[in-house]
Formats: sequence, structure tokens, C-alpha cells
Amino acid sequence: MSVMINRRDFTRLTTAAVALSGSSLFAHQTALPSSIIRPKKLSEGDTVGLVLPASMAFEPDEIHMAREQLEAMGFVVKLGEHVYDRHGYFGGMDRDRAADINRMFADESVDGIFCFTGGWGSPRVLPYLDYGMIRRNPKVIIGFSDITALINAIHQKTGLVTFHGPVAASRIEPWTLENFRRVVMSADPPGALQNPPKPDGQLVERDHRIVKIRGGRASGKIVGGNLTLIAATMGTPYEIDTENTLLFLEDVNEEMYRVDRMLSQLWLGGKFEKVKGLIFGRCSRCPVTGPSFSLHELLVERFGDAGVPAISGFAFGHIEKKLTLPIGMTGTLDADAGTVTLDRAAVTGH
Repeated sequence: MSVMINRRDFTRLTTAAVALSGSSLFAHQTALPSSIIRPKKLSEGDTVGLVLPASMAFEPDEIHMAREQLEAMGFVVKLGEHVYDRHGYFGGMDRDRAADINRMFADESVDGIFCFTGGWGSPRVLPYLDYGMIRRNPKVIIGFSDITALINAIHQKTGLVTFHGPVAASRIEPWTLENFRRVVMSADPPGALQNPPKPDGQLVERDHRIVKIRGGRASGKIVGGNLTLIAATMGTPYEIDTENTLLFLEDVNEEMYRVDRMLSQLWLGGKFEKVKGLIFGRCSRCPVTGPSFSLHELLVERFGDAGVPAISGFAFGHIEKKLTLPIGMTGTLDADAGTVTLDRAAVTGH
């Protein structure tokens, strides 16, 4: 995330802001969709929009570098109207950041949308999105971390398949790019998504190790992302629906007692009761200080009670080499093999 503000304080402020916002903010909400909508695949030469739903860019060159990276991937880039705005630690006012997203979906010249970065602030734009318009103009939208709130809300409100994957400000190295192309730039079924191969010279896997919590196979709709954001939307109109899903979670810069509290919040809210499978990535840069449970102990306690296949260590989120996961598509978790298989493309060919 960042170090500008304590994330616990921000979560409380965000939740309070939503609670006090009033019913008028939710004019664009739609009923939960009964079917999924797959967006058109991205191709080299397509135009992609660059938006800042969350944190600001500290230096203008950060926007320039993100644009150059997307251009190096073969895309033409269209900047959102408010990409250089600042409002506190956000990339502009809430309504303006939402307006950039709405405009990119409505713009027929734009084929897909990249979020610049995560940080803080995505939950604040959710009441201002035009979900009906988004449903009528489906296209790829991708991001992770704080963007978890955005991509899960859009899927739940519209049925559109969204993508948990690299943001434009990420260092998109070759393995990450290859997997992005498999999922977002090809209309062929991606097949098995799995961790990077063991580097030459290592006798055993160390960097990308899968830990089996409970074995078996299960199929379900892929949903989830950053644990903090999933917990922060509990009790709001954007609370995640986990019934018949493969729920994936990860986090960064969190102490174990806070991970325990957020997992317990989801457990108390019944979010593990009807899942088909559970997938934890990593808790990156998560210190263990003083007497503490380990992450594995917390996951065994919470995931083990669910009685479904469960693993940790899957490669997504706040790590350099990351998979792109399509939110809304059905996948099959093989906890013994440490893979998630997609037998259907997450995008269409036209």
C-alpha cells in the first residue's frame, strides 16, 4: 500500500464516509446480474484508458512512465481527464475519479482500461459509477491491491468479468506479461494457471512455494483480491458474494494480529461457509513481532473449518511475478497440484 496514512484509520474513515453518504449516492446501482459478460480481448494496437481510481501520482513522470510501459506492450494510451489531479492522497476528487472511469467505459474508441496504481480510495468512487452504462459497454478493466474494491463491485453489479492483475505502474516483467497475454489478449482457454517455475540452481522450490492447507479439487467462480479491501466493504452495498466461489485473498504490510482480525471478520460474516475453495497468496512484508501466530496457523484455523480445498502461496497480488485472475469466470482449484484451471476464455474474440 504506502506509508502516508495508517491503513486502519483509513478503513474506518472510508466506512464512515459510505455510511453517511445517503441513498442518493446509489442512483446508478443495478440489481445483481444473473449471467456473466465477457469483454472483448485486447490486441496490440488497441486503445487503452489510463485512470487513477485510488492514490495520486507523486510525480508527473510516474504517469509518463506508466504510459510508456503500456505503449511498449503494444497499446495506444488515452489518459483520463483527471490523471494529474490531487486531492489529499487521492488522484483527484471522488466524483472526478469515478467520472474518468465512466468516460472510459462510454468512449467507443477505448478498448480496455488500466488502473494506474492502488494505494487508497477506490471504495470512495463506487457510489458514483454508472453500472448500467458499464454493463452496456463491456470492456477489460484491470488492477490489484486497493483496486480490489473496484473490480469486484463492477463484476457484482454488472456481471462483467474484470481482472485482478498488474496495474500500469507495476514493473511488468516477462513472466507476468506472458500470463497477462494468456488471459486478457487471447480468446483461447488459458488452461492451468500456476506459479513460476523453480529457478535453475535451486534444489527445492523456495520463492514460489505452494502450501497445501486442505487437499482436493473444486470448481467455482473466481472472486477476491486484497484482504483489507474485502473486509472494508463488509456491511456495505459492495460486500462480496462468496457463494459457490473460489475465494482468493492476499495482503501486504500487515501484522499477524490484523490479518487474524480481518480473516475472523470474514468468518463471522459467513463468507467461508458456502465457498467451494480458498486460495491465499502471500502476506508480503508482513512482520511477525513478539508472541504471534504464524500466517499458516491463522489460515489453517480459518480455512480448515470451511472443509474445502485450500492452498496458500499462489502467485498474485503484491509480488513481482503475478498471475492475472479473471473475476467472475469459473475455475477449478486443484489443491494437490497447486493450480487453478480455466477451461473457458475470460474474453471473447470479437
